[in-house]
Amino acid sequence: MATIKDIAEKAGVSPATVSRVLNYDPGLSVTDKTKKRIFEVAENLNYQHKKKSSRSTQKIAILTWYNEQEELDDIYYLSIRLGAENKIHEAGFEPQQIGLQQQNLPTSPDFAGMIAIGKFSQNQIKRIKATGLPTTFVDFNTLNYGFDSVTTNFHYPVLQIIDHFQKVGIDDIGILAGQEVTSDQQLRLTDLRYQTFRNILRDRKLLNPDFILKGSFSVESGHQMMTKAIQELGEQLPHAFFAANDALAIGALHALKENHIAVPERVSIIGFNDSTVAKYFSPQLSSVKVDTELMGQKSVELLLDRLDSQRTVPVNLNIGTELVLRESSK
Repeated sequence: MATIKDIAEKAGVSPATVSRVLNYDPGLSVTDKTKKRIFEVAENLNYQHKKKSSRSTQKIAILTWYNEQEELDDIYYLSIRLGAENKIHEAGFEPQQIGLQQQNLPTSPDFAGMIAIGKFSQNQIKRIKATGLPTTFVDFNTLNYGFDSVTTNFHYPVLQIIDHFQKVGIDDIGILAGQEVTSDQQLRLTDLRYQTFRNILRDRKLLNPDFILKGSFSVESGHQMMTKAIQELGEQLPHAFFAANDALAIGALHALKENHIAVPERVSIIGFNDSTVAKYFSPQLSSVKVDTELMGQKSVELLLDRLDSQRTVPVNLNIGTELVLRESSK
């Protein structure tokens, strides 16, 4: 793992600035450009670069459903994008990031194909299909639309988290859940992590509606939800929370610290994604490792296979996960 000093030297900032950015310090005043550079350096220092091929001068588009601020709030998609970009470079193509809000999407012959990262409505998928470019989606199963896709497993890791909490004697378990909608506001998305959590706890007769907290997938939302839960639940605050992503977990940990609630002695928290910041945060965050860089890499490999083989049958590649226990949980 790269050190704070390694990241600081590469990003051209002080180690203190790196530490505060990776800890999502709300009192830190730096530009989004600096934050983005630090996050990208931290991700890339943990990526094993391979020799670049001289395969082509064509471009591969990376289509994103989120804006730059959302990418900084939750670096899950940033990590996927960097994994894809590095693989595209290795294959000898040139990556070009494009926002879905752009009026004209990329087309042939300038572009050989496209990687679409995020969630998309039916109308957005129609726009993508109309480009005629071979496209692989990441984090969105598009088998039914005829596109290749790379996704991750959600059911098993949530089951693992609940089993772990119960194994250490915790039955009062809450969730910090996020809600998403496609960028055109046409499709409200159901989070399978939340759905799985509810189903398992209901079946075990452990589900308490007061312990279900919903917001957006951001540090700020995690902080707000946990602060409200502390105020409203008092001594009834659950002894464990599953956070549907690391940003929510980090925001919640800030709130617990501000209210002098001991972690993990009084409240255990396990996040999801195991983003780079999980290792640098204090206390180090327990989290489900989703190999986001691998997701980005595999999406490019599927695209290249489609280009080389002229394969017409869509493929969905589902990536496994790993529960990584650190300081934020018993």
